[in-house]
Amino acid sequence: MELLRGKPLADLIKRDIEEKTEELISRGIVPTLGILRIGESESDIAYENSAVKTAAALGIHVEKYIMDEKSKEDEVIDVLKVMNEDENIHGILMFRPLPPHIDEDRVRNHIEPAKDVDGISDVSVGSLFTGNRIGFPPCTAEAAVAILDYYGIEVSGKKAVVIGRSLVVGKPAAMMLLDRHATVTVCHSRTAAGDLEDICAGADIIISAAGRINTVGLSHVSGKQIIVDVGINFGEDGKMRGDVDFEALKGNAAAVTPVPGGVGSVTTALLMYHVVEAAASH
Repeated sequence: MELLRGKPLADLIKRDIEEKTEELISRGIVPTLGILRIGESESDIAYENSAVKTAAALGIHVEKYIMDEKSKEDEVIDVLKVMNEDENIHGILMFRPLPPHIDEDRVRNHIEPAKDVDGISDVSVGSLFTGNRIGFPPCTAEAAVAILDYYGIEVSGKKAVVIGRSLVVGKPAAMMLLDRHATVTVCHSRTAAGDLEDICAGADIIISAAGRINTVGLSHVSGKQIIVDVGINFGEDGKMRGDVDFEALKGNAAAVTPVPGGVGSVTTALLMYHVVEAAASH
């Protein structure tokens, strides 16, 4: 079973970023990511620190906007308007989920599509369905498909299954596969367990974004599947795991992305690439 590691692709993207950043800086343009964090979530802070470190290594500047967890919805929108209007900020990353008293759908759609480097607004996601690109695609979905491209995995004419129907991964990934002429089936939490097994066993490619340990096991494969595991889960032992029962699939699938070490590093690299693209367009 081949391991589809994300690091080689992430490193390739980062080298491209460094070249583009150097050229932009020579023109007096410093690619800048604006981060909006509401509250003091440990996971958000950890992600923020990681993003700042990655950005700095690539020559990308970061501006942080930190708001109190009790901030009102309109106050958050006002900060987004400031970030939208700031010509020195090229991309906006808003950490989610937002506090429960804030309407996330309303707020995320105030991010200017040209700065929506995480691809969370309706305009950005909707453009995947129309085929007329506006803004940027969701990074995780893009990373899943980019790994297939990097490893030379043919998608056209293949049967592909996407497990999960969120606007973050599932639906965008399905549209990207359709654009590459795959025959796509989307499964989700209401798909009967037996049907999921049968559909996956007949597939060539599986992208799992269910967010549930052991979503894909031995009964879901027939030996030929190429599996991209987007899941990030933590077992009782505290260790990170994907959606795939990795041990059970050894020798029973053609290829799989490991967790960790698969999609995650590519997702972060693509986020930074979007910032540089936004700066170049600006």
